[in-house]
Formats: sequence, C-alpha cells, structure tokens
Amino acid sequence: MRRSARPDPGRYPYLADRAAPQDGAAPLALAHRGFSPDGGENTMDAFARAVGLGFRYLEIDVRASRDGVVMVFHDEMLDRVTPARGPVAARTAEELSALPVDGAGGIPRLEDVLLRWPDLRLNIDVKSDDCVEPFAELVNRLGAHDRVLVASFSDRRRRRVLRLLDAPTASSAGMAVNALLKVAAPLGLAGPAGRMAQVQALQVPETYRGVRVVTRRFVAACHAAGLQVHVWTVDAREDMDRLLDLGVDGLVSDAGDVLASCLLDRAAGPLSSPPSDE
Repeated sequence: MRRSARPDPGRYPYLADRAAPQDGAAPLALAHRGFSPDGGENTMDAFARAVGLGFRYLEIDVRASRDGVVMVFHDEMLDRVTPARGPVAARTAEELSALPVDGAGGIPRLEDVLLRWPDLRLNIDVKSDDCVEPFAELVNRLGAHDRVLVASFSDRRRRRVLRLLDAPTASSAGMAVNALLKVAAPLGLAGPAGRMAQVQALQVPETYRGVRVVTRRFVAACHAAGLQVHVWTVDAREDMDRLLDLGVDGLVSDAGDVLASCLLDRAAGPLSSPPSDE
C-alpha cells in the first residue's frame, strides 16, 4: 500500500507529536475528562491530576451557558454529576461555576483551562449548537488553534466551527464521516474522503454495535491516507498493548494511571516535557 504524508506538523502542530510513527514517535495519550477515578470529571481538579501524571493531552467536552460562555461539561442536563437539575444552557456561567461536580470544584470555563495550562493540548468535543460561535470566538481570541482539536459527533456542527476559525485547526471525524471512512479505507479512498471532510484523525471505538472498527488493515489504510487513528475509551492494560501493537496513533482513557504506566513501560510515555501547573 502506498504511504501518504502524515498530517503536516507545521499546519497542525496539535498532531505533531505523532507526525512520524515510523520514526518511533510516541502515541498520543489522552486523559478522558481528565483523571477522576473517584468522580469529578471535567473539573480543574481532574485536569490537574492528569497533568500530575504527565499527560499533555486531555479529552474534554464543552457546552454554552445561558449567557454564551463556553463551559466544560459533558451532559446536556446537570442531574447526573451535580446537585442541580435541568439543562446546562438554562444557567449563567456564574451559576454553573458555583455548582460542585461530584462534590469537587465547580464547572470550569474553557478559557480558564486554556489559560491555566498554556502548553496543554485539548481534544474538545463541541456538544451543542449554541456553543459553536462562542467556542470559535474564544479559540480565535486566544490564538489557541495549535492547541485544540475540534471534535463532535455531529459533522455538521464540527464543520461549522471550522468555518468560523481564522487559522488551520486539527479536527477529527464525527459519526457520519467515521462510517464513510471505514468503508472508504479498504478501497484506498480514505485520503480524498478525509480531505473533503476536513479531518486529520479518526477517533473511534474498537468495536461499534458488534462490528470491529479497528483492525491492522484499517489502521494501515488510514495511515496510507495521511490520517491518524485514536481509539476510545480504553481502560484495560491488555487492550492498550494490543491496540498499540496494531499501530494506532492515540488512546483515550479514563484509567490515566494505567495508560501512563503502559506507555512508560513501552518507553513511549506521556511524561516528557509535561505542561506546567503554575
């Protein structure tokens, strides 16, 4: 199979750490909603714990408050992890910031995360349509294009964000484009499809509804098309080793301690040049 260029590390610095896997580049290790084994996902405490483990990449989720502030939170409703009820979008940023998450700190503003850890890279799932414009405005204002990857299960929403950004920004496919590229990859068509969809990475589960997505052939075809493959959510050590042996470019995990140990054992840990916690 013909080898294609990897995503240009000059154009997409977010992906530069894995730009040349054939030269031994370490896989990307992404702490899923930070590291929160005892609860408190997507909080500053969870992010600080991940940074403390040496992670340079976090996978997080964002929604907009009632007053248009980009907040880091996964669910549409507050009920699962806070003492409040109802939608995130019904409350102001100040109100959301005061809500404890599983007893931990309040819901953080994305801007505060970006400013606290200026070297941290964020894989950001844009969860709601009302978050598109304030999210793009924030990234443009802070010049954070090299530090974020735009993700969304909705390819329509993801592409809306990309159209509003004023500099090249890495992006991963949503559900529809993932399905298209799964079919296109064995046919050698993943490269044109990926460029048309404006993606540089596929972020996929190992299996989906009983269908195996991540195989050695699939990974090789994506690499030949210049696309990285990141797999979520991988928590067992044996699964991490098996997927890394297949050549995947990144792993998203809730078990940050296990993933850090795995990569250190493989001499490919995330612990080189960790971001400052100052």
